[in-house]
Amino acid sequence: MVQTLFGSEKSTPGLLDRMRRAVASTKAQLVERLEEITEGNPEIDPSLLDELEATLLSADLGVKTTQAILAAIRGRVSRRQLRQASELTAAVKQEILSMLNGSGQDAKEPGASEGKTSEEQRLDVIFVIGVNGVGKTTSIAKLARYWQAEGHQPLLAAADTFRAAATEQLEIWANRLGVELVKQKSGADPAAVVFDALTAARTRKLSPVIVDTAGRLHTKHNLMAELAKMCRIAGREVAGAPHQILLVIDATTGQNGLAQARQFIDKVGVTGVVLAKLDGTAKGGVVVSIAHEMGLPIRFVGVGEQVEDIIPFHPSDFVRSLFEA
Repeated sequence: MVQTLFGSEKSTPGLLDRMRRAVASTKAQLVERLEEITEGNPEIDPSLLDELEATLLSADLGVKTTQAILAAIRGRVSRRQLRQASELTAAVKQEILSMLNGSGQDAKEPGASEGKTSEEQRLDVIFVIGVNGVGKTTSIAKLARYWQAEGHQPLLAAADTFRAAATEQLEIWANRLGVELVKQKSGADPAAVVFDALTAARTRKLSPVIVDTAGRLHTKHNLMAELAKMCRIAGREVAGAPHQILLVIDATTGQNGLAQARQFIDKVGVTGVVLAKLDGTAKGGVVVSIAHEMGLPIRFVGVGEQVEDIIPFHPSDFVRSLFEA
């Protein structure tokens, strides 16, 4: 089985069970409701499609994604490929899986580009971005723990020098996990922290380097410029770095989180999403919106409060967890 920084190509039964528990509330909101509206209806008629629309929206798939699914369903109905209401749930399942698989979910692991030296292949650089309050620091700790368990030796870079407590919080996690942390004093140049972290990682043969960045909004132009500078420094020191820029989104905020994310995509080369707190919401349909509307792969999902509670995202696991008994 091929291993990457994003997990094995095939999931394990344990991961599937954890995903099932995480999406239980979303399943009740989406799939169980679908079964209710189709039960006793022999045919797919306009009123049933209206109920389908309401159900998809209530699970937080969002207007654009919901309309795309409805358009596909109506097309199949008009072509007589769908006739019975009992077939509707399976059709929705198929559309959701297609959207998730179309978001670049099978992208190569970071640092795997051709033409790199063996030393550079061992050093992966991951930037983690997102607004304050989405669970960014906790997600970084979970990522470090995940990669530890996979046999890697991560290094944390405390490049959020903008918020006074950010370095202290990351240092607590680093001490708990037994991983190295590179930091500077509050207000220091974040790009200098990145430089020091990459130097340390290369010397000590540690990877991946996980870079915490200041929680920022697209309106904070100085912070966005600062992030661009950090990217330039990383690229100068390590070929292809940052290999991934992971955006943390709080699943409990649903479509509001999606609106924030769009601003980051416009300003920064986001390569994937870490969806925090999936277990704490019935709005798990935002997973589908991220894939369909933003075209971004979801790399990891948070499935609990403990540091071990993060798993790589597999579209097939997500869909199976929702739709299968």
